Amino acid sequence: MKRTALLALLAPLLLGQAKPVLVPDVSQRDIQIIYSFTGAELLLFGAILYPGGKVPNRPADIAVVVKGPVEPITLREKQKVAGIWVNADSARFRSAPAFYAVATSRPLDLIVDERTAAIYELGIRNLQLSPADADTPDEANRFEEGLVDLRQRTSLYAEQPGAVLITDDVLYRARIRIPARVPVGTYTAETFLIQDGRVIAAAVRDITIRKGGFEQFVAEAAEENSIAYGVLAVALSVALGWAAGAVFRRF
Repeated sequence: MKRTALLALLAPLLLGQAKPVLVPDVSQRDIQIIYSFTGAELLLFGAILYPGGKVPNRPADIAVVVKGPVEPITLREKQKVAGIWVNADSARFRSAPAFYAVATSRPLDLIVDERTAAIYELGIRNLQLSPADADTPDEANRFEEGLVDLRQRTSLYAEQPGAVLITDDVLYRARIRIPARVPVGTYTAETFLIQDGRVIAAAVRDITIRKGGFEQFVAEAAEENSIAYGVLAVALSVALGWAAGAVFRRF
């Protein structure tokens, strides 16, 4: 009954469509980071509009990717020399996403071929990190694996096979966790409809993660009035140090 009602409402969009169309949405498009921010859970949902409203005999799969912001990063390797940890080799990446999470209706290797996965950057191992100054391919791979491992351990990179639920081959939904340490910036939520190992439809929604409340005030003050912010920060540190010293002298 629900499926029939949905198709009736979307019938005007289905007319004249030669290929399936995705209609996605996100539970939050504007996430504010405040002092009590412990992370967020995004609900990504939508509908698959098939030509003529006719669902194929072989249902398609869904992959949802939340990614961003893309930025250059330098990764340094530490080595122990004479009992002291020091920076040794390093590698610079031109375009590494600060956050990447993919949720799929089935494991990626069962729904998409390697070529398509590489083109659409589906899966952590298919991210185009673009190492800029590695001496050899082996060194580039070593630093890529190190970067991926580091971000997986801090929940900034994640894969969730089977996390996309598809109802009646038309409606889909998935939940992706945004960790507390996520950086501010513009993110994208991309949805891919996959059949026979190929992407047959795609859609994207933007998500903004920004500082809010007192954190936003501090960030804007530091950016717009850097000299005054620096003077105030030093003065506050001196005042707090003097106050702490005065308290300890009394006891």
